[in-house]
Amino acid sequence: MFNKQVSTLLVALILAAPFASAEMKIVVLDPVRAILESDEAKVLADAANAEMQPEQDELRAAAEEMQALQAKLQKDGEVMSESERRKAINDLESMQADIQFGSQKLQKQVQDKRQEILQAMAPKYEKVLGDLIQIDQIDLILSPNQVQYANAKHDISRRVTEKLNEEAE
Repeated sequence: MFNKQVSTLLVALILAAPFASAEMKIVVLDPVRAILESDEAKVLADAANAEMQPEQDELRAAAEEMQALQAKLQKDGEVMSESERRKAINDLESMQADIQFGSQKLQKQVQDKRQEILQAMAPKYEKVLGDLIQIDQIDLILSPNQVQYANAKHDISRRVTEKLNEEAE
């Protein structure tokens, strides 16, 4: 009985959807993209990148050192003693583990900084979004990953970014 009522209601909603959408203003918004493309977020991201540059340089140097050791092992491996070759292989494995750990640590730092930027920009984003909802009389906002297809004219992410930039001035 309950399933039949739910099914009937679902069919009625599907049939009424074209009429409802004609009256409703539905838009698509990617809040993360809108925030991260704003000028203020770009400045914050550049500062975060500059802060992490020493770790990136250290990781790059370690990767180059590992490649040099790999090349040496390939070139001179035949003439190395068994103990030298084993030591070189162990050094390579250790370097690879260190690089992988450093890379994961750096990736986590990048994610943390990104989250900090999003949180710092959240109040401004909420204000801008509230203003746009009032100005444009928006009834429903969907996330791009919740929609199978949406015409680009319904995506207001760029407008939100522009309003964020205006607010920053």
